[in-house]
Amino acid sequence: MAERTFAIIKPDATTNGVAGLIIYLTELNKFKVLKIEKTQLTQEKAKEFYGVHNDKPFFKELVDNIVSGPLVIMALEKENAVTDWRTFMGATDPLKSAPGTIRNMFGKSMSWNAVHGSDSPENAKIELNLFFPNL
Repeated sequence: MAERTFAIIKPDATTNGVAGLIIYLTELNKFKVLKIEKTQLTQEKAKEFYGVHNDKPFFKELVDNIVSGPLVIMALEKENAVTDWRTFMGATDPLKSAPGTIRNMFGKSMSWNAVHGSDSPENAKIELNLFFPNL
């Protein structure tokens, strides 16, 4: 049964010119792109998106990074989409990411790690509704 997840190609990847390659690799990995949009988040939208982290010391850095430039948001579908996307993204720290993962190939640091993905089916629904309410 198909599952949906939410993904972001972050500003560090879009400004480095690898967003198209990440989209290509996403499709090669059998994810169906249901919706895709290039956008730039406002501070308010970024704070809403990262709201679950608002009491953590890295909250400001998360917000600053995600609003620093254009990004690509995607609604993806595939059997086991959440787990498969997280595996394909790789570990948050690109230096600890497995070879062939997005973060291993395109991430630079814990903060500049190229992509985001929902961490659970429940959060996928919340994130998809936040960015693609009519999906």
